[in-house]
Amino acid sequence: MLTNISFGQYIPGESIIHRLDPRTKILLTILYIVILFSAKGFLSYLLIAGFSVGIILTAKTGVKNVLRSVKPLIIIIFLTIILHSLFNKEGALLISIGPLDIHQGGLFFGLLMASRLILLITFTSILTLTTSPIALTDGIERLLKPFKKIGLPAHELAMMMTIALRFIPTLLNEAQKIMKAQQSRGADFESGNILQRAKALLPLLIPLFISAFRRADELAMAMEARCYRGGEGRTRMKVLSMSNIDIIAFVIMLLFGTVIIGMRVRGIWER
Repeated sequence: MLTNISFGQYIPGESIIHRLDPRTKILLTILYIVILFSAKGFLSYLLIAGFSVGIILTAKTGVKNVLRSVKPLIIIIFLTIILHSLFNKEGALLISIGPLDIHQGGLFFGLLMASRLILLITFTSILTLTTSPIALTDGIERLLKPFKKIGLPAHELAMMMTIALRFIPTLLNEAQKIMKAQQSRGADFESGNILQRAKALLPLLIPLFISAFRRADELAMAMEARCYRGGEGRTRMKVLSMSNIDIIAFVIMLLFGTVIIGMRVRGIWER
């Protein structure tokens, strides 16, 4: 169950997306989020979906690996559709079941919000799937470097963010092992309603927390043994540098963003 979650994992490759500078990928991801939240209307989201599919295919990380990142949020996605359908009373009445009414506008808006969530997760997962932990740390640190003048610990903050991302698949694998060990002792995590399943997961938390603290302590000892002292005086084997590919990627994203925002401003294809 938990091993199918791909968020936080890195898949090595030689695609164009892999070769982009990590700073470029971070900034493009932020720009994509701005474009996504600026979109309005079904056709705008359809264009964004087509663009996202093109990027996913270009990254060559496997469509299944990207879609697996959506799996943990399936319940939230369905709840988004259901809640908007029930509480948004815009448009014509489609279905009436007792006190529950589903209107066309509510269903439409719920589907748009669910699509926004799916597109957000799938595209942002490309960042971690195509960027190594070291490159991601260096990229975040370089982007935060100007804020060091106001006392922001750029290197330490970038290191913490990257370690947190990379610990996600590690802790999920650890949770899977603990679940299998407890199931072999008679524990049942599958039967019962939602509350019973949640209650059955409580014995999983204590060993998982102990494992997380142990791994954190081992990581701290390993960094101490290698004389890690933060970013001061640290050199890099691979110095980050942007190429023509990065410039082209920025131009493509800006042109695409201009089209989507222009459609919203002019009210084109809002439905």
